[in-house]
Amino acid sequence: MLELVNINKYYNPGSVNEMCLFQDFNLKVEDGEFVSVVGSNGSGKTSLLNIICGSIGVDSGSILVNGTDITGKKDYLRQRRIGRVYQDPAKGTCPSMTILENMSIADNKGKRYGLGKGVNKAKIEEYKESLRQLNLGLEDKIHTKVGSLSGGQRQALALLMSTMTPIEFLILDEHTAALDPKTAETIMQLTDKIVKEKKVTTIMVTHNLRYAVEYGNRLIMMHEGEAILDKSGEEKKQVQTEEIMSIFNRISVECGN
Repeated sequence: MLELVNINKYYNPGSVNEMCLFQDFNLKVEDGEFVSVVGSNGSGKTSLLNIICGSIGVDSGSILVNGTDITGKKDYLRQRRIGRVYQDPAKGTCPSMTILENMSIADNKGKRYGLGKGVNKAKIEEYKESLRQLNLGLEDKIHTKVGSLSGGQRQALALLMSTMTPIEFLILDEHTAALDPKTAETIMQLTDKIVKEKKVTTIMVTHNLRYAVEYGNRLIMMHEGEAILDKSGEEKKQVQTEEIMSIFNRISVECGN
């Protein structure tokens, strides 16, 4: 279980541009939940992910994983139990290396590196079988450099790589935003499949309200650092895209946009 307890986060503290993003913010995510997070720009969605992953610190408050305080842990230590897929398909893979080399690196996440070969050729067939499940033909391109793949293929590979080793949390940071509609649908279907098969606790930030409604078992809407909507289970199943859009429109009017 992931808990954020009384989180406070200020940007540019002590300056004329000081901004309080989170004030005594609390969030609890149960094991196995698939949480979709929506909200306008500046609502705190990506900052929430960065705080969980350790990319940015907090001014006060605690981050707990199964009761253990990880607030002071460096981001690279947290990454051993977290898989993250970014909006930019180029961020989750190394373009100058082949699919095989990328998968070998992902497969060795958290393990000690010696002076042996980085690529275990004995695992090629195992990697090909994993790629075959993507239905993108990548199993036939395993020796191809990742930089020559399409954005959708790279994002699918990044998603697969992020879950190759045992993880406790999967963090999806608008991972379909840079893709065309058809490819985005493919990636979302693949995401749902992986989350269900791995039973991994997942937090997905998205601007696509339909995806937020259709996927996952919990939906949170952020606004000015607060969760103004939090629906899970049967309540979440009753939520309609139009309802979420209506709330967005009301907030937009209130903010003068």
